[in-house]
Amino acid sequence: MVNHVLVPVDSSEHSMDALEFACTEHGDATVTALHVVDPGDFYGSTGIEGGAMTNYEEIQKHHETRAEELLEQARRQAADYGVEIETDHVIGGISRSIVDYADDHDVDHIAIGSHGRTGASRILLGSVAEKVARRSPVPVTIVR
Repeated sequence: MVNHVLVPVDSSEHSMDALEFACTEHGDATVTALHVVDPGDFYGSTGIEGGAMTNYEEIQKHHETRAEELLEQARRQAADYGVEIETDHVIGGISRSIVDYADDHDVDHIAIGSHGRTGASRILLGSVAEKVARRSPVPVTIVR
């Protein structure tokens, strides 16, 4: 029996499909929507603008505000299925943060959306879902 399902969410339709799967298949379990903010998104930003260093704290705040918006969207979607979910966000490498979160929070199942990349793009870009599935201490359902 599944007691705690982790659903990584981003702005993709695939992650919302994974949330729908978790709510319909494991609605009696605790469902946690997790958004991972990749520090590369704000530390790798513009660098120098107009001769002054970029304000990384503002960029980080923007990404965290976006995370809260995504998590609010996830809460509304889960409510459409009659499920109240928990939400959280962390900063770190995406696949590693998902696996670590599952390990640290008594998660016993992960439902993750697949972006469905194939061929060269999959080889070059990698697959977060595939990395999570390979490294996860718990079963993973990849939702397409």
